[in-house]
Parts: sequence; C-alpha cells; structure tokens
Amino acid sequence: MVDEIAKAQTAIPEEVTLFDKIVAKKIPANIIYEDDLALAFRDINPVTPTHFLVIPKDRKGLSQLSKATPEHAQLLGHLLITAAKVAAQEGLDNGFRTVINDGKDAGQTVYHLHIHVIGGKQLSWPPGV
Repeated sequence: MVDEIAKAQTAIPEEVTLFDKIVAKKIPANIIYEDDLALAFRDINPVTPTHFLVIPKDRKGLSQLSKATPEHAQLLGHLLITAAKVAAQEGLDNGFRTVINDGKDAGQTVYHLHIHVIGGKQLSWPPGV
C-alpha cells in the first residue's frame, strides 16, 4: 500500500493532473457517472466497500477547495448534488460520507478538486484523528 501521508507531503500542483487525463479519456477509470460538468469514478484504493470520486471536468482553477471563489459556487453545488445522486445510484441508502482533502496536511495527493464519497459500512467518528 502506498504511504499516503508521504505521498501528500511531496505532491505538487500540476498543469495537467491525473484527473484531467481521466476526463480526456487518456487513461482508464471505472466511470460510474458523467454529465457536462462532473465525472464520478471508483477510487483505485478504496477505503470502504463503496468509494468513488466526484470531480469537475473543467476545474476552472480549483486545485483545492481553499482556492474557491464566488464564481465557483454553481460548480461546487453541482458537484455536491452529483455526489448525492451517485451515492443513491450506488445504493448508499443508509448513509455515506463526503471528504475533500485540502493541502498536504489533509492528505491531498492530486491537486484537482475532488470529493471522496465513502460508504457501504458503518463509519466511525471522528475520522482521521
């Protein structure tokens, strides 16, 4: 298993990210939802029985949530609505968690805003402490 903490500590923003390549269909992904603005695909290292990511197809400068501006409000809302829609599609009727990692101390390894949606089992609280 990849040391995610070490990976996050050394990750740097890139002009073209892994997720940009997935959107462009240059590298494969298990895509479970797509519309004009968003793409959802299964995480390659799932932490729960159901674990997928929701990303903007055009990140519009959103490498991190902390980079969001009022101009991103509609896109951010769409991503959250998409997360809920795909969670329902995936049968997460008993609940799910959304996670957005922002920066190296939060474990962000790809600087393309993305929402982790995890579920399919009872989750503990607090997470990651």
